[in-house]
Amino acid sequence: KGQSREQKCRRSIAGVTMKCVQKQFRLPGKRRGCHLVTSDIAGEIAPLLKGVSCGMLNVFLQHTSASLTINENCDPDVRVDMETFLNLTVPEGRGPKVPWTHTAEGPDDMPAHCKSSMFGVSLNIPISQGRLALGTWQGIWLCEHRDHASGRSVVCTVTGASA
Repeated sequence: KGQSREQKCRRSIAGVTMKCVQKQFRLPGKRRGCHLVTSDIAGEIAPLLKGVSCGMLNVFLQHTSASLTINENCDPDVRVDMETFLNLTVPEGRGPKVPWTHTAEGPDDMPAHCKSSMFGVSLNIPISQGRLALGTWQGIWLCEHRDHASGRSVVCTVTGASA
């Protein structure tokens, strides 16, 4: 009684523990295209999510020729169509009809950098009650933009509160 609203809030969160943990791992090499990797990532970070009632997951891909995005997790045709869109939007090759000067690493390298910048290499996903709060039809995609890629390094950081 007689406490300000701010004091009540401080008291109500006094028993909350903040957590910040990180894990680095490697996703296996994939062929060119968009791949659903939600279960791979969730499996790697499951121990980090335990006890987090409210938080955020940052997924960071340590590469410049692949990307991450959140999109349709059910119909694989969506991933095929997205790869088609990317290839039509960012052309590959060498010669007068292709504008790239960075071709030392192959005709797919500069287009891969462009595609990576379009989607980005980092995602933030809410955590609720120890689970990723993705929508019903949402999944995490690894978009591989090179013809011959090896595995991809990922850093996942979980921050959040646990009561």
